Amino acid sequence: MMNYFAVGLAGVIGALLRYYLGLSFHHWWISPLPLGTLMINYIGAFVLAWFNEKVAHTYSVPDWLRLGFGTGLVGSFTTFSTLSVETVTLIRLQLWGIAFSYVLLSLFGGLFFAYAGYRMGNLGLKQGEKEVETA
Repeated sequence: MMNYFAVGLAGVIGALLRYYLGLSFHHWWISPLPLGTLMINYIGAFVLAWFNEKVAHTYSVPDWLRLGFGTGLVGSFTTFSTLSVETVTLIRLQLWGIAFSYVLLSLFGGLFFAYAGYRMGNLGLKQGEKEVETA
C-alpha cells in the first residue's frame, strides 16, 4: 500500500514541477521548438539514471522510496506523450526541419543525459559499493 501512496504523491509533485517549469520556459523562449519539454526530458533522464546508479545501488533504499522517486516523481515529470503531440503539431504546421530536429534532439540528447547521469552516479564509487541490495 505504501508503494501506491508514494508513487501517487510523488507523481503529483513531478507533474506540478513539469507544469511550472514548462510555463517558465514559455515566458522567455519564443520559438516553434518546444524547448521546455526537451529540457524537462533531459533533466529527467539525467536524474533518473543518476538515482538508479548512485542512490539505489549505493544505499539500502526502501522500495516505496525508489518507486516513488523513479516511477512517481521522475515518471510524471518527464513526458513522452507531450513530445509526441508537439512533434505531430510541428508536422501539421509543415515545420519539417524543426520536427525532425526535435525528435533527434530528444532521442540522442535523452540518451546522452541518461549516460551522463549514469557516469555521475558512478563517480567516487568503489567496486564493492555497488553490491548493496535494493529490494
